[in-house]
Amino acid sequence: MPAKKKNTHKPWRKAVQEALRHATDAEALARFGKRRPAYNYRWEHVTAVVTLAVKLAELTGADRDVVEAAAWLHDVRKEAKDKHPREGAKFARKFLPETDFPPDKIERVAQAIEDHMGLWRDKPLTRLESQVLWDADKLAKLGLTAVFHRVGDVLAKGKPMTTANLMKNGRDAAWQANTVASMHTEPAQRAAIARFQAYNKLWDALAGELNGDDLL
Repeated sequence: MPAKKKNTHKPWRKAVQEALRHATDAEALARFGKRRPAYNYRWEHVTAVVTLAVKLAELTGADRDVVEAAAWLHDVRKEAKDKHPREGAKFARKFLPETDFPPDKIERVAQAIEDHMGLWRDKPLTRLESQVLWDADKLAKLGLTAVFHRVGDVLAKGKPMTTANLMKNGRDAAWQANTVASMHTEPAQRAAIARFQAYNKLWDALAGELNGDDLL
C-alpha cells in the first residue's frame, strides 16, 4: 500500500502573521528607513483589528476562521493605497492555498478584505464576515486606541509635534461621527458610540488642563 502523502502546507495562523509582519516591516522601511522603528503603526493597528474581529465573530456568529484570516491580511498590500483592498484580496486568494486554511473559505476571506475600504459607508455591507471586518477595522481608528496609535506614529516619524497641534488634529477628525453611524453589527455600534464619547472627553479634559481650568 503506497505511503500517504504528507501535508506540507503551513499552519495558516502562523503564516498570516508572518505575512503581515513582512508587509509591516517593508512599509516601515519605506517610511522610516528601518524595518523595526520605535513604533510600527501598521502592526499595532492590524493586531488591534484582529482582536476586535475575533470578538465580534464570537458575538455575531460570523465564521471565526474567515474573520481572523481577513483581519490579519486586510492591510497586507497597503502600499497599493486606495487599491489595497482589491490587491489584498488577490494576495489572500494566492497565499492561503499555500497554507492549511480551509479551501472552501478562502473566497469569503478575499471578499471581506475587498469590502473593507472607506472610513464610512453610504450603504451597508451585506455579508456578515465583511461587516465584522469593516466594523473591527474602523473601531481600531476610534477612541483612546486612535489617540495612542496617532501619538506613536507621530513620534516614530521623528518630526516636531506640539501638544496643541496633536489636539487640533484629533479634534479635526470630523469623519469619526460618520464612521460611528456606519457600524453594522450591534456590538460594534455600542462600542463605537462609547469610544467616540471617550475620545472627545479626553481632548476636552486635556484642553482643560492646558488652560488651567482645574485651578478655578
